[in-house]
Amino acid sequence: MLWLRRLMPIAIILSVLAVGVTLIIKTKPQPEKKEETQALPLVEVQEIRSDDITLSLNSYGVVQPKHQTQLVAEVSGRIVELAPGFIAGGEVKKGDILARIEPADYQADLMQAQANLAQAKAQLQEEIARGKVAEQEWKGVTSGLPPELGLRKPQLAQEQAKLRSAEASLARAQRNLERTVIRAPLDGLVKNRDVDLGQYVGLGTKLGEVLGTDIAEVRLPLSVEQLRFIDNPDNPDSEVALTQESPTGTLNWTAHLVRSEQVIDAQSRMIYLVAQIDDPYNHNGQLGSGVLKFGSFVNAEIQGRTLKNIIRLPRHSVRNDTVMVIGEGNLLERRPVEVVHTDLNSVYIRGDISKGDRISLTALNSFQNGSEVRILGEEPQATNGNTLSAEVSANE
Repeated sequence: MLWLRRLMPIAIILSVLAVGVTLIIKTKPQPEKKEETQALPLVEVQEIRSDDITLSLNSYGVVQPKHQTQLVAEVSGRIVELAPGFIAGGEVKKGDILARIEPADYQADLMQAQANLAQAKAQLQEEIARGKVAEQEWKGVTSGLPPELGLRKPQLAQEQAKLRSAEASLARAQRNLERTVIRAPLDGLVKNRDVDLGQYVGLGTKLGEVLGTDIAEVRLPLSVEQLRFIDNPDNPDSEVALTQESPTGTLNWTAHLVRSEQVIDAQSRMIYLVAQIDDPYNHNGQLGSGVLKFGSFVNAEIQGRTLKNIIRLPRHSVRNDTVMVIGEGNLLERRPVEVVHTDLNSVYIRGDISKGDRISLTALNSFQNGSEVRILGEEPQATNGNTLSAEVSANE
């Protein structure tokens, strides 16, 4: 048939192509088979070095003046004068006049007390003279002993009492007149003023408040656990580094612990130590970081006890009071340790660990004792004749 004859060449060509493709596939070189390599976890290690470490205990607090005094009126009257420095934020020196209360009534009281005293002195002198006259008259009548009433001794005692009363009244009037002048009780800053010119104040009226700038205090809370690392915790004298963040960087001051408040707070279960710093407003120019203002929040680092043969590690390297030691052949060994102290970044331990041992800083909780690892920074080791080709971090 005509169509069959026409298809025969095409069929022959297709058959030849199929045979050729088959031969090519069969004769194609196969890729070299590589044995599967073992992927070991890659860990970071730290070589153990035990030292005598002086602990630093972290705390915080707010800067407050050691002395702060409320000014109150000790006499009543109208405010007739206010000093320019008697205003919130004003600096005052001890003895500076801050305000005056109208003194006219108290000056009159003082004059009255002076007159009463003069009168009492005159009456006393008169009574003394009468006593002498009575004694002479008695001697002219009889040689016996005169009675006290005859010598006017009771009257003399009465006039002496009146004199002492007049002297006390004068002293009181002088004090009241002096109290019409309100003076600064110490060097410091005026925190606030609560009266104004022309205002009438009564006895005990609050006039303002002055904060002493000679010494500042910071109350630093510590847990009972932290307190055992303070030398002489009931009467401490450790150095304290105070820091504060500012737009220009970290500011630093040095303070000292001066006392413990001796009472554990019922709610927070913390005990407060008090640190002092002299001249917080840097009037003498001795503070390197400048003014430490009242009300500032500061972080504190308290110098604690020195512990012998202590190992310091990052906190994440100790889990459940155990560490992972990298032994010979880079094999893992889990060892228990004693956690002596922890702070924000570090843990301080003791245990069956020798100088030069390597501790894994990478979390390896899912690995068992005897597992092999790779050490960060070391060349891969050969395992069963095969070279490691994969790096797997064991961080979890």
